[in-house]
Amino acid sequence: MRALSAALVAIGLLLPANWPAQATEPVDLELVLAVDSSASVDYTEFNLQLQGLTLAFEDPELASAIAAGPIGAIAVTLVEWSSSERQEVSIPWTVIRTGEDARAFAERIRRAPRMVITGATSLSSAILFAAGMFDANAYEGTRHVIDLSGDGYNNQGTALSIARELVLDRGVTINALAIENQVLGLGDYFEQSLIGGFGSFMIRADDYEDYLGQIRRKLLREIQPVPIS
Repeated sequence: MRALSAALVAIGLLLPANWPAQATEPVDLELVLAVDSSASVDYTEFNLQLQGLTLAFEDPELASAIAAGPIGAIAVTLVEWSSSERQEVSIPWTVIRTGEDARAFAERIRRAPRMVITGATSLSSAILFAAGMFDANAYEGTRHVIDLSGDGYNNQGTALSIARELVLDRGVTINALAIENQVLGLGDYFEQSLIGGFGSFMIRADDYEDYLGQIRRKLLREIQPVPIS
Protein backbone atom coordinates (compact mmCIF):
# COMPACT_ATOMS: atom_id res chain seq x y z
CA MET A 1 0.00 0.00 0.00
CA ARG A 2 2.84 2.36 0.79
CA ALA A 3 4.34 1.77 -2.66
CA LEU A 4 0.95 2.33 -4.32
CA SER A 5 0.43 5.59 -2.43
CA ALA A 6 3.86 6.80 -3.47
CA ALA A 7 3.12 5.95 -7.09
CA LEU A 8 -0.20 7.80 -7.01
CA VAL A 9 1.54 10.85 -5.62
CA ALA A 10 4.22 10.56 -8.31
CA ILE A 11 1.79 10.45 -11.20
CA GLY A 12 -0.28 13.20 -9.61
CA LEU A 13 2.73 15.48 -9.64
CA LEU A 14 3.19 14.81 -13.33
CA LEU A 15 -0.34 15.81 -14.27
CA PRO A 16 -1.14 19.51 -14.73
CA ALA A 17 -3.23 20.96 -11.91
CA ASN A 18 -6.25 22.99 -13.05
CA TRP A 19 -5.05 22.84 -16.64
CA PRO A 20 -6.99 25.53 -18.52
CA ALA A 21 -9.60 24.47 -21.04
CA GLN A 22 -8.27 24.75 -24.56
CA ALA A 23 -9.20 23.84 -28.09
CA THR A 24 -7.89 20.44 -29.10
CA GLU A 25 -6.77 19.43 -32.55
CA PRO A 26 -7.73 15.90 -33.64
CA VAL A 27 -4.93 13.54 -34.65
CA ASP A 28 -4.76 9.81 -35.31
CA LEU A 29 -2.03 9.23 -32.73
CA GLU A 30 -0.35 10.98 -29.81
CA LEU A 31 3.10 9.43 -29.52
CA VAL A 32 5.76 9.91 -26.82
CA LEU A 33 9.21 8.79 -27.96
CA ALA A 34 11.10 7.96 -24.74
CA VAL A 35 14.81 7.29 -25.28
CA ASP A 36 17.22 5.83 -22.74
CA SER A 37 19.82 8.33 -21.52
CA SER A 38 21.02 6.46 -18.43
CA ALA A 39 24.58 5.63 -17.35
CA SER A 40 24.59 2.43 -19.44
CA VAL A 41 24.20 4.50 -22.62
CA ASP A 42 27.39 6.19 -23.81
CA TYR A 43 27.41 9.11 -26.22
CA THR A 44 27.87 6.92 -29.28
CA GLU A 45 24.92 4.76 -28.28
CA PHE A 46 22.75 7.76 -27.45
CA ASN A 47 23.53 9.32 -30.82
CA LEU A 48 22.65 6.06 -32.56
CA GLN A 49 19.19 6.30 -30.98
CA LEU A 50 18.77 9.79 -32.39
CA GLN A 51 20.17 8.68 -35.76
CA GLY A 52 17.68 5.83 -35.92
CA LEU A 53 14.77 8.16 -35.20
CA THR A 54 16.08 10.69 -37.72
CA LEU A 55 16.31 8.10 -40.48
CA ALA A 56 12.84 6.80 -39.67
CA PHE A 57 11.18 10.21 -39.94
CA GLU A 58 13.06 10.91 -43.18
CA ASP A 59 11.64 7.73 -44.72
CA PRO A 60 8.86 8.47 -47.26
CA GLU A 61 7.11 5.27 -46.18
CA LEU A 62 6.60 6.70 -42.70
CA ALA A 63 5.10 9.91 -44.12
CA SER A 64 2.81 7.80 -46.30
CA ALA A 65 1.68 5.83 -43.25
CA ILE A 66 0.79 9.07 -41.46
CA ALA A 67 -1.13 10.42 -44.46
CA ALA A 68 -3.06 7.16 -44.78
CA GLY A 69 -4.68 7.54 -41.36
CA PRO A 70 -8.33 8.64 -41.05
CA ILE A 71 -7.24 12.13 -39.97
CA GLY A 72 -3.85 12.10 -41.68
CA ALA A 73 -1.90 13.59 -38.78
CA ILE A 74 -0.02 12.53 -35.65
CA ALA A 75 1.36 14.48 -32.69
CA VAL A 76 4.78 13.41 -31.42
CA THR A 77 7.25 14.46 -28.73
CA LEU A 78 10.76 13.30 -27.79
CA VAL A 79 11.73 12.64 -24.16
CA GLU A 80 15.02 11.55 -22.57
CA TRP A 81 14.93 9.56 -19.32
CA SER A 82 17.17 7.89 -16.77
CA SER A 83 16.72 8.07 -12.98
CA SER A 84 13.42 8.46 -11.13
CA GLU A 85 13.66 12.26 -11.15
CA ARG A 86 15.50 12.71 -14.43
CA GLN A 87 13.28 13.14 -17.48
CA GLU A 88 13.63 15.96 -19.99
CA VAL A 89 11.50 16.97 -22.96
CA SER A 90 13.94 17.24 -25.83
CA ILE A 91 11.40 18.17 -28.53
CA PRO A 92 7.92 19.39 -27.49
CA TRP A 93 4.68 18.19 -29.05
CA THR A 94 4.76 18.59 -32.81
CA VAL A 95 2.11 17.79 -35.42
CA ILE A 96 3.20 15.85 -38.49
CA ARG A 97 0.92 15.69 -41.52
CA THR A 98 3.17 15.72 -44.56
CA GLY A 99 6.52 14.45 -45.69
CA GLU A 100 7.87 17.95 -45.25
CA ASP A 101 6.67 17.99 -41.65
CA ALA A 102 8.30 14.61 -41.02
CA ARG A 103 11.62 15.72 -42.50
CA ALA A 104 11.55 18.90 -40.44
CA PHE A 105 10.97 16.83 -37.30
CA ALA A 106 13.84 14.54 -38.33
CA GLU A 107 16.13 17.56 -38.60
CA ARG A 108 15.15 18.65 -35.08
CA ILE A 109 16.05 15.19 -33.81
CA ARG A 110 19.38 15.31 -35.67
CA ARG A 111 20.27 18.59 -33.94
CA ALA A 112 18.95 17.68 -30.50
CA PRO A 113 21.59 17.81 -27.73
CA ARG A 114 21.78 15.21 -24.99
CA MET A 115 19.92 16.71 -22.03
CA VAL A 116 20.12 13.85 -19.51
CA ILE A 117 23.60 12.56 -18.82
CA THR A 118 24.03 9.38 -16.74
CA GLY A 119 21.68 8.15 -14.02
CA ALA A 120 19.88 4.98 -13.03
CA THR A 121 17.34 3.10 -15.15
CA SER A 122 13.86 4.00 -13.95
CA LEU A 123 11.48 2.57 -16.52
CA SER A 124 8.62 3.16 -14.07
CA SER A 125 9.31 6.89 -13.75
CA ALA A 126 9.78 7.19 -17.51
CA ILE A 127 6.34 5.79 -18.31
CA LEU A 128 4.66 7.82 -15.54
CA PHE A 129 6.25 10.98 -16.89
CA ALA A 130 5.29 10.10 -20.46
CA ALA A 131 1.69 9.36 -19.45
CA GLY A 132 1.38 12.79 -17.86
CA MET A 133 2.38 14.44 -21.12
CA PHE A 134 -0.84 13.41 -22.86
CA ASP A 135 -2.77 15.83 -20.66
CA ALA A 136 -0.45 18.76 -21.31
CA ASN A 137 -0.94 19.26 -25.02
CA ALA A 138 -3.52 20.71 -27.38
CA TYR A 139 -4.24 17.49 -29.29
CA GLU A 140 -6.91 14.82 -29.12
CA GLY A 141 -5.59 11.55 -30.43
CA THR A 142 -7.54 8.43 -31.24
CA ARG A 143 -4.67 6.51 -29.63
CA HIS A 144 -2.16 7.44 -26.89
CA VAL A 145 1.10 5.51 -27.18
CA ILE A 146 4.41 5.52 -25.29
CA ASP A 147 7.30 4.25 -27.43
CA LEU A 148 10.10 3.44 -24.96
CA SER A 149 13.58 2.27 -25.88
CA GLY A 150 15.95 0.95 -23.22
CA ASP A 151 18.82 -1.41 -22.52
CA GLY A 152 18.27 -2.44 -18.89
CA TYR A 153 15.96 -3.49 -16.09
CA ASN A 154 14.03 -1.10 -13.87
CA ASN A 155 16.37 -0.41 -10.94
CA GLN A 156 15.00 2.73 -9.29
CA GLY A 157 11.73 4.43 -8.44
CA THR A 158 8.22 3.03 -8.15
CA ALA A 159 7.78 -0.68 -8.74
CA LEU A 160 7.33 -1.20 -12.47
CA SER A 161 4.19 -3.29 -11.95
CA ILE A 162 2.48 -0.43 -10.11
CA ALA A 163 3.55 2.25 -12.58
CA ARG A 164 2.47 0.10 -15.51
CA GLU A 165 -0.97 -0.48 -13.99
CA LEU A 166 -1.47 3.25 -13.40
CA VAL A 167 -0.53 4.08 -16.99
CA LEU A 168 -2.68 1.34 -18.53
CA ASP A 169 -5.66 2.40 -16.40
CA ARG A 170 -5.56 5.72 -18.27
CA GLY A 171 -6.01 4.02 -21.65
CA VAL A 172 -2.39 4.52 -22.70
CA THR A 173 -0.57 1.84 -24.72
CA ILE A 174 3.05 1.08 -23.82
CA ASN A 175 5.28 -0.32 -26.56
CA ALA A 176 8.97 -1.08 -26.10
CA LEU A 177 12.18 -1.64 -28.00
CA ALA A 178 14.60 -3.78 -25.98
CA ILE A 179 18.24 -3.10 -26.86
CA GLU A 180 19.96 -6.33 -25.83
CA ASN A 181 23.58 -5.22 -26.12
CA GLN A 182 24.20 -5.81 -22.39
CA VAL A 183 21.23 -7.78 -21.09
CA LEU A 184 20.30 -10.87 -23.08
CA GLY A 185 16.64 -11.68 -22.61
CA LEU A 186 15.72 -8.08 -21.86
CA GLY A 187 12.97 -8.36 -24.44
CA ASP A 188 11.30 -11.08 -22.37
CA TYR A 189 11.33 -8.77 -19.34
CA PHE A 190 9.88 -5.90 -21.35
CA GLU A 191 7.21 -8.17 -22.78
CA GLN A 192 6.18 -9.56 -19.39
CA SER A 193 6.58 -6.49 -17.18
CA LEU A 194 6.52 -3.31 -19.28
CA ILE A 195 4.35 -3.33 -22.40
CA GLY A 196 0.57 -3.30 -22.29
CA GLY A 197 -2.59 -1.74 -23.62
CA PHE A 198 -4.49 -2.03 -26.87
CA GLY A 199 -2.30 -3.43 -29.63
CA SER A 200 0.88 -3.28 -27.53
CA PHE A 201 4.05 -4.97 -28.78
CA MET A 202 7.76 -5.31 -28.15
CA ILE A 203 10.66 -5.39 -30.62
CA ARG A 204 14.22 -6.52 -29.92
CA ALA A 205 17.45 -4.97 -31.18
CA ASP A 206 20.68 -6.95 -30.81
CA ASP A 207 22.61 -3.74 -30.17
CA TYR A 208 22.49 -0.02 -30.95
CA GLU A 209 23.51 -0.58 -34.56
CA ASP A 210 20.56 -2.93 -34.97
CA TYR A 211 18.37 -0.27 -33.34
CA LEU A 212 18.77 1.87 -36.48
CA GLY A 213 16.55 -0.43 -38.51
CA GLN A 214 14.33 -1.75 -35.73
CA ILE A 215 13.08 1.69 -34.63
CA ARG A 216 11.89 2.39 -38.19
CA ARG A 217 10.02 -0.90 -38.22
CA LYS A 218 8.53 -0.10 -34.81
CA LEU A 219 7.37 3.40 -35.76
CA LEU A 220 5.70 2.16 -38.94
CA ARG A 221 3.79 -0.42 -36.92
CA GLU A 222 2.77 2.17 -34.31
CA ILE A 223 1.54 4.73 -36.83
CA GLN A 224 -0.58 2.27 -38.80
CA PRO A 225 -4.03 1.44 -37.37
CA VAL A 226 -4.00 -1.46 -34.93
CA PRO A 227 -5.46 -4.60 -36.57
CA ILE A 228 -8.59 -5.87 -34.85
CA SER A 229 -8.86 -9.65 -34.86
